[in-house]
Parts: sequence; C-alpha cells; structure tokens
Amino acid sequence: MESDAREQKPVKPSGKVGRYLGALTKLHRGDGNEDPLEISPGILPDRGGGVIERIRQRLRSNPQAAAGDEMSEGTPAEEFPLPDILSEDELPLPPQDPEEEARTMERYWLIPPFAYVKILKNREMDPEYIIVEPEVSEKEFILLEETYEELRNVLIYTSSNRRENVTFDEDRIKGIIRSFDPEIPEDRLAVLIYFLRRNFTGFGKLDPLMHDRHIEDITCNGANLPVFIYHRKYANLATNIQFDDDELNKYALKIAQKANKQMSLTTPLVDAALPGGSRVQLTYSDIISAKGSSFTIRKFKTDPMTPVDLIALDTYNADLMAVIWLCVENNKSMIIAGGTACGKTSTMNAVSFFIPGISKIISIEDTREIQLPHKNWLPLKTREGGKNLAAGDVDMFTLLKASLRQRPEYIIVGEVRGEEAQTLFQAMNTGHTTFSTLHAGGVNEAINRLTHDPINVPNVMFGALDLMLIQGLQYRAGVGFRRCLSLNEIYVEGGNICWNPLYEWNLKTDAFDKVYEHSKTLEHIAYVNGWTAEDLQSQIAIRRDLLLRLVDRKVYDIDAISHHINELRKSTYHAA
Repeated sequence: MESDAREQKPVKPSGKVGRYLGALTKLHRGDGNEDPLEISPGILPDRGGGVIERIRQRLRSNPQAAAGDEMSEGTPAEEFPLPDILSEDELPLPPQDPEEEARTMERYWLIPPFAYVKILKNREMDPEYIIVEPEVSEKEFILLEETYEELRNVLIYTSSNRRENVTFDEDRIKGIIRSFDPEIPEDRLAVLIYFLRRNFTGFGKLDPLMHDRHIEDITCNGANLPVFIYHRKYANLATNIQFDDDELNKYALKIAQKANKQMSLTTPLVDAALPGGSRVQLTYSDIISAKGSSFTIRKFKTDPMTPVDLIALDTYNADLMAVIWLCVENNKSMIIAGGTACGKTSTMNAVSFFIPGISKIISIEDTREIQLPHKNWLPLKTREGGKNLAAGDVDMFTLLKASLRQRPEYIIVGEVRGEEAQTLFQAMNTGHTTFSTLHAGGVNEAINRLTHDPINVPNVMFGALDLMLIQGLQYRAGVGFRRCLSLNEIYVEGGNICWNPLYEWNLKTDAFDKVYEHSKTLEHIAYVNGWTAEDLQSQIAIRRDLLLRLVDRKVYDIDAISHHINELRKSTYHAA
C-alpha cells in the first residue's frame, strides 16, 4: 500500500477517474456551506441560541421545507461513480496539498471510500496516525440525530445477551433519513449510513482502527488524551482520536456490553473477548485508574501469521525455520518464551503450519487466536463463570485433561501459567507432541518459572521437552521489531535441566548464527528416519530452499503455503 500511495502524482486525472476524485473530495468535505462537525456516538448538544432545536422542529413538522435551501444538495449521484470504476486496491485517495504530501509517510484506505489513514510527521518529526472521515455539516448532523432517535424501532437484537447479533436494516434506515430530507443526494445518504453503521454495529470512532490490519493494539490511557496504536510497521503511534471524560465512560460501558460483560463502580475491571476474537481489558471511572476509564484492545489477526511471513519480516531466517519445520513434523515438543507483545502466539501459529495435514490437533486458549488450515483440528476455548451463565468455569486445566481422552497427536496450549503446565508436561511424557507459550525473558528464566511456584514441574519431566524458542521485541533508532533470540534444545542430565543453543540472533549483524556442532534432537530425527548426517543436512536444505522460493514469489496465501508444505513432506518421506 505504501508504494501505491507514494506513486500518486499531483496531476489532474481526466475521464471517469477525474470525476471520481472530484466527487471523492466533495464527499470528504461535506456540502461546504458550514463548518464540519465531529460525529459523536449519538449525543448532539445544542450549540447555542436554540438553532439546532428550531431546525429539528422544521424537520419534524415539514421535511420538504427543511429540505430546500436549508439542506445541502451535495454531489449529484451521477457524479459519484463509486468502486465500479476501480478495484479497492486501485481506489485513488483524495489529493493532498504539497506541504502535507511532503510530511506524509504513507496513506491507505481503511473503509473505502469513507475512511482512510494518513501517517504524517508532526512538527517534532514524530509520525502520527491521522484518521480521515467525511465531513458532516450541522444540518446533516441533525439528520443523524433524528435518525438515531428512530432507530430503536429498526435495529433488532436477536439475543438480549449478545449485542453483536444486531440486524442493521439499511433500506429502512434510508427511508427514515429520506422522510426528513427527501432530496438528500445519494452520496450524502451513503455518508450518513456509514456513520450510523459505524456507531450502532461497529466500534464508534474507533471503527476505522478496527479495520486496519496493520494495527495490533489500541490503547486509551484516559480522558482528553490521544488514543495510541501499535502499528506493525511504525510501532507506537498517537492518533487524532480522543474522548472526553463522560464520553469515555460511556464508551467503556459500550465495549463491555459488546463483550457481554457487566462493568460498574463495584466491578471496575473487565477482561473479555470481543465479537470477532479481539481481546479487551477495561477499567471504569477513576476507581483504579487515576486518569479515568481506560482500555486496551489487542486485535485479532484475521489473516494468521505463516512461516513465510516470519521470514519476510526477518523475525526468522530460512535456515532456522527449516530446522523448526523438520522438528515439528517429527513430533518434537516446544515452548515459545518471551516478553509481552513479542509475537509468541503468532510464532506458535506459524510453526503449526508444519504439522502434517491429517494429524489430529487440539488447541486450547483463553481467547481464540490460533488459526490453522488443518481440517482435523479441534479448537477449544475456556469459559469464565458468572451471573449470566448457568454453569461455572471451564478453565484450561479442565480442557487439557479432557483433551487427553480424545487421542490428539498435537496439543497446542495458548499460554501456561499455572497447574495446567504439569498436565502439559504429563502429556509430553505420554507421547503427545505439545506446543505452548510462556512469559519469560530467556531460557534460564523460563525454566525457573516452570520449576517454581505456582507451576512446580519436576526436573525429570523436562526430558520430554525438546525445544525452547526465545523471542523478543527489540528496538533500533526508536523502531520496534521482533526477532527470534535463540533456538535451544532441552535435555536432562544427572537430574539437572540443561540446554544446548542451536541458533542465536547476532545483535550487531542482525543475523542468525548457527552455534551448534552436535544436536541430540536432530541426531534423533536422523536416527528414526534412517538418515545419514548428509541426508539430514539435505532434508534441512530442501525445506530451506522451498521457504526461500515462497518468500521470493510472495506466496502469502495460507492454503497455498499449507499445500506446498504438505507436498514436500510427502515427497521426502518414504513412508508417506
């Protein structure tokens, strides 16, 4: 997207594209007769003098009269040739003035043709994330408010407990808007529908952020402060979105409702899953947060991370990933450890692509994040008991015990932090291949966590753990990036837990150094497959070369990647 945005030249296009850009500019500028207003989640104050209330009365009593010169005629529908001209990827963005263009790092659509982002350098030369939505005149704002009042009879909730199950009847809503303004142009009607949909069934003013696949986290630390995001390319960025105190309290309650949770002054802290899979942590009012209500949304990645993505991002290189590939398909268990937001779960999802296609897999998570192309995969999720649930908790320990009765070949556990870790190690010791993540900064810290309270895994059980990946979030020149810091094989010798580094990340060269001469894990893989040392290196090379080809050809489709992985596996094992 970055290259597409930068390739746009400051020239005047002609023909359909020219008409489109002209209409698009009008769309984002409103009718041009009044100052644009910010769209609130459904609260319209009178700006003084009773002007708004008088226009409201005119709308209610005589829509035709109010629809004349009082209301903007906007852009005629025939001048607004929307996406039938170009595909979404080719849809031009509105033109910029030269000064802003010089400060622009990147622009791209979020909800075309209504919302896009421009990432600009401010006066301090720090990048900022600026959401651009269509401007709305005061009269159009009143139309929105009047329609909002009517929508309680239009929106139908299919379940009293599930706020995401809401039907947005666009045709009936258009009818309501036209009852107030029969002459409203189609392009301005589309803008009003956009805002109504955004506020009723979406996430309000944060809705464009939820559509940006480059955003990982969205954070609001309090009232009258900018909302921050974590962008995969630019790391932490301030946005042009803020909430006042009252608005933020109402928004926090709205998000809690979307997650089917209750939040109040007596229960001011909520952790929950949102519709669509994103995770949210909320605080309410200033009970526990000095700056007032706050929230952090960890967005669910709809397109899962793959091995090709990790190599393309330089989080791993092809040699290191090929070794992991060989270990995964040969039933070696691993733990991926690292700090917060270093990409542990994304890596676990990516390396799970190497699981043979017909293997039986069970994944267990607090919040659904793992996404696999395998058909013989059963995803399980924990449940918290509460007032709205007839039954009690179903925790990770319970699900893990239950999964062992289903004869899985691979068990994937989102994160171990308590008694479920002992069951996980028992599963390893009874022949199940397991993957999990753990919060720890290195191998020594990870082992200390696993062997002490509250987890207390006995040393002898570590003999079934084959590998430990350490991943970290690094910074250079203020820009964050993720790297695999080391790949280590784990073994028990004389009752002590030992580890042998296989690969380590070199900070100076930003490369992955092979640091082993002998590997018990790889030698065992060669032994069970009847390979010589040369055969083993050849198998690693074959997998490395395929991964490099997929990266070079920019093959990111998950089904295509899965197909290539399984085809290579079948061709390299005599038993397949």
